Amino acid sequence: MIELIPAIDIIGGQCVRLTKGDYDQKTVYRDSPAEVAKEFEEIGFKRLHVVDLDGAKSKHIVNEQVLKAITNKTHLTVDFGGGIKTDEDIEKAFAAGASMVTIGSIAVTNPDLFMGWLEKYGAERIILGADVRHGKISINGWKEDSSEDLLPFLKKYVDAGVSNVLCTEISKDGTLAGPAIELYQSMMAAYPELHLIASGGVSSIEDIHALDAAGIPAVVFGKAIYEGKINLNELWDWQNA
Repeated sequence: MIELIPAIDIIGGQCVRLTKGDYDQKTVYRDSPAEVAKEFEEIGFKRLHVVDLDGAKSKHIVNEQVLKAITNKTHLTVDFGGGIKTDEDIEKAFAAGASMVTIGSIAVTNPDLFMGWLEKYGAERIILGADVRHGKISINGWKEDSSEDLLPFLKKYVDAGVSNVLCTEISKDGTLAGPAIELYQSMMAAYPELHLIASGGVSSIEDIHALDAAGIPAVVFGKAIYEGKINLNELWDWQNA
């Protein structure tokens, strides 16, 4: 059964969503991310994906206190990403209660630092962010496309022991246009041992059923929750039927 991971994206301490990673296409949904996280926990969810969008844009963690408020208020397993560029950033994230961190840009721009974190903290606490636009890995809050192609990029880190990978198809993100199932299937075909977390485009419970049927291990979804496209109680009942 696919792992269900609701998402909270943060700008200015608020719960927001962007469309295709565009900071000019921002919708604010709630003022208190910690309250939203508590509601997810009360339904029964165990895991939460948190993105510091201010951090991703600024290239250092910004919303550390919001992360701390979430982890103080809930018992959720929180994976946190956005702006983790230095040893100080990753230590701040763990100190604020993150169980795992998602690292994308540094894996492209400073592979030695990423490998050092993988060795220091362990593969179970590091999620490789492999966000894709036009077949290339995108970095720095999706504001830049690198020269890295997806599958060779993955191979380098899977060979080094990475097992958790979060992949967002950026053209799908925040669009409610359906997930990039073929992309995720190609990744799983190449690396069947991955705990792949699909992200972007989920618009309905049917989309999650389709990812599950395709053998994708986990899914992150956000906008569909906030727009009322997914009934979380119904989703939780489906997973636990």
